[in-house]
Amino acid sequence: MHSLALFFLAQSDVDNAKHFFMAMLAILPIIILVGYTIVIVPFWFICKKAGFSPWLSFVYLIPFGNLVLYYILAFADWKVVPIQQIGYPPAYPPQPPYQPPPQV
Repeated sequence: MHSLALFFLAQSDVDNAKHFFMAMLAILPIIILVGYTIVIVPFWFICKKAGFSPWLSFVYLIPFGNLVLYYILAFADWKVVPIQQIGYPPAYPPQPPYQPPPQV
């Protein structure tokens, strides 16, 4: 970090500064693409599991679209039926099937 500050204070070689910023301009789109991928891929799977179109995850690319997507996912009725969780061991013994009393 200090070397970068000294680099800017020196101002001795303007050509090196131009090369540095051109390299940063080449790398910056790759960093942005990786960042968007890190966020959009989980939203893709969340939307798919919630019963929405996975393409809805690309709303994140629009400014403040992430807030819209959060509200859509938070307040919409999900089309997925949750699986009934059974504790192990069950809290209650299973009931045997009903058998009518014997006829006398």
